[in-house]
Amino acid sequence: MTGSYTMLIADLIGVAVFAASGAGAAVAKRLDLFGVGFVGFVAALGGGILRDLVIGAVPPLAFSDWRYAVTAVCASVAVFYLHPQLSRLRRTVLVLDAAGLGLFTVSGTIKALDAGVPAVGACLVGMLTGIGGGLARDLLTGEIPAVLQRDIYAVVALGGAAAVTVLTWLDLAGPLPMASAAAAMIGVRLLALYRRWSAPVAVP
Repeated sequence: MTGSYTMLIADLIGVAVFAASGAGAAVAKRLDLFGVGFVGFVAALGGGILRDLVIGAVPPLAFSDWRYAVTAVCASVAVFYLHPQLSRLRRTVLVLDAAGLGLFTVSGTIKALDAGVPAVGACLVGMLTGIGGGLARDLLTGEIPAVLQRDIYAVVALGGAAAVTVLTWLDLAGPLPMASAAAAMIGVRLLALYRRWSAPVAVP
């Protein structure tokens, strides 16, 4: 199995997980089948679309490669019909969501650097790739984005993007260092969930 094929499979798994997350939020808001599919699609691919538009990679991969869109829609439709059973798998979805965050942040940062985006900008692009879909999901379902009010989520993505940028600057952008950066993000995210860490909130 080639490295590019492995990355494609990992990408599609992440797309399916984020689509399931978005579809689950849409089901909770009692949206119809189209609404569930649309929110799932945006949650899964919104970050990648934003990344591609920022770095000038048009049309975005979500539109130029049919496998991404089909995966997102199929996962969303599956959640629409199977949500009572899937509600029991919340912990598993959270773990996979953390994995998707790490993977998408790494890939987004690398693509930004390869496109010639300066270091600070690449970190921001990488963070937005990881959290963009969740932001869009919450806005579409009428919620204040979770990444802005609780959970160590965006901070994890930004820190991971910075680590990827530093590793690239040190000429250590091989598969193992990048996998280590993704694993570190996954670990911190899961630890934050377990310990209920959150960013400071202003006291009125």
